[in-house]
Amino acid sequence: MCGLAGFAGRGDHGDLIRMTDALAHRGPDGDGFHHDPDHAVFLGHRRLSIIDIAGGHQPFFNEDGKIAVIYNGEIYNHRELRAALEAAGHRFKSDHSDTEVLVHGYEEWGAGLPLRLNGMFAFAVYDAMRGRIFLARDRFGEKPLYHTLQHGVFAFASEVTALAAHSGLNFSIDRLGLQKFLAHGFTPAPNTIYAECRKLPAGHSATYDLGTRALETRCYWRFSLDPDESLSAADEPRLAEELRHLFFQSVKRRLISDVPLGLFLSGGIDSTAAVAAAAACRPAASIDTFAIGFSDPSFDESDHARRAAAYYGTRHHEQVLALEMAKDLLDPVLGRLDEPLGDASILPTYMVSRFARSRVTVALSGDGGDELFAGYDPFKALLPARIYATLMPGAVNRGIRRLADLLPISRQNMSVDFKLKRFLSGLSYPAPFWNPVWLAPVEPKDMADLLADSVNVEAVYSEALACWETTKSASTIDRTLSFYTNFYLPDDILLKVDRAAMMNGLETRAAFLDNDLVAFCERLPARFKFARGRGKHLLRQALRGVLPDSVLDRPKKGFGVPTSRWLRQLPAPREEFGGLKPGAFDRLWREHAAGRADHRLALWSGLSLDRHLAGMQRMRATSITAGAA
Repeated sequence: MCGLAGFAGRGDHGDLIRMTDALAHRGPDGDGFHHDPDHAVFLGHRRLSIIDIAGGHQPFFNEDGKIAVIYNGEIYNHRELRAALEAAGHRFKSDHSDTEVLVHGYEEWGAGLPLRLNGMFAFAVYDAMRGRIFLARDRFGEKPLYHTLQHGVFAFASEVTALAAHSGLNFSIDRLGLQKFLAHGFTPAPNTIYAECRKLPAGHSATYDLGTRALETRCYWRFSLDPDESLSAADEPRLAEELRHLFFQSVKRRLISDVPLGLFLSGGIDSTAAVAAAAACRPAASIDTFAIGFSDPSFDESDHARRAAAYYGTRHHEQVLALEMAKDLLDPVLGRLDEPLGDASILPTYMVSRFARSRVTVALSGDGGDELFAGYDPFKALLPARIYATLMPGAVNRGIRRLADLLPISRQNMSVDFKLKRFLSGLSYPAPFWNPVWLAPVEPKDMADLLADSVNVEAVYSEALACWETTKSASTIDRTLSFYTNFYLPDDILLKVDRAAMMNGLETRAAFLDNDLVAFCERLPARFKFARGRGKHLLRQALRGVLPDSVLDRPKKGFGVPTSRWLRQLPAPREEFGGLKPGAFDRLWREHAAGRADHRLALWSGLSLDRHLAGMQRMRATSITAGAA
């Protein structure tokens, strides 16, 4: 993992230094810079050394110096691509740098390069001969990339805060982006909460022409379900065997590293499967696994992780913390986020990343398993939702919601009253809205109370609705799979893990997001993913005998923190910026503190937004002062 930044146009080396300094946490092992005065192009890089430590310095140039690459990520098929490029006549100067594969790969395949890559990446290619800058981001968006085009400057970086460090750039709140954040708890690509800044979506590339100053963005890949309906129950044993092979192959590819590597272990199916696959590739006693536990049993999974580690014989490391210790991280973590995030599990993710970084530089995670194999609780709600929506007209649903509001409020993790109220809130809207509203910090009917502008609900939910409407299958399972995989995974889960890990200088790798494994999932019918009221059906079958039955049959438990309880003890932030009504959250804070309502998702999102904006203001003040000096 690394951090990259660059720009073309007005600015100087001081701007580039400030931009890369803002990314120092992503690349603590070194930096590199390049300036081409002929095209006013500046490139900067911060490196976290993982592969070919001696030979992977960046920017990396081709033989004649006309093509330069700065890059963040890992290319797992770089050896195969290197062999193909050498056969085509390219000559490599590094021993085994995956960065150099990008240089020669761009020479050979141009804009077709990203589709050939199996990995996680965000990179920029400066093509001096053709006068262009080419950007690309991996298929699921494991690695971030942002860009802005303003005042004759085209700038790009791994994080928004790096763009804000350029003294010639301005950032103002985007009203629609803010609405989308409150609707989802994250801002779906290509939006950000800033009007001038765009997020390159997962599976996209972009080309900036230095002559015309035109930017063209294109989608080179998108997760698309195309199930083979000819598959039947008789095929299940063969499919389970194929899935097991593909998953083990995926993990093996992600074990490549020139620095210490370990695995996150919660004791659930996905992380335990990654440990089992790693133990098939190397002695288990040499594998470091990491878990954090909490003193509150409602939020603690450390015992499950401990048992899984003992089953395989890994070198397990565990840290048990008081939950109040996590609360102390609110300002240090939320204030450093370059995008606000309404997902409170960033705190335990940060904590386990910090713990793992004390011993390793790379950690594998089980991210992607729930999205690809229907592991989330809302999949269980789809059938009851269809029945309920058919039988209960809107007026009856409103009455039932009022009755549900009378239930005692629990502060436990994923309590029954919380899930029931969420279920009913989604069913107040048409089916395409169910999934986003079930997750929403603020549901559509409540937005007018917070926002200064009128709300166009279809515009606010446009990306989520597109996932539903563009899915080829009419199955609500498939449409929900598309929602979680194309929408929730890139802009919530992977963003959260990237930021939490990179704040600690740790590289993370998602065990399930391998090209070959994902292609298998695309053609797998929904009935092999969700069956008999339970998700991950075929995955469980594939891992039967590999994982203990106690792991395979245990209900899923999320990585949670007691935000509801904490928020009752915190003072309300003073949100004073465009897009929100003055004191917009005051009523929600009062009701929550008094125990009359549970507004945990909305208030956490408001808190994250407040801390993020304070951090951005500090960054901008420093940049403006430096630019004027």
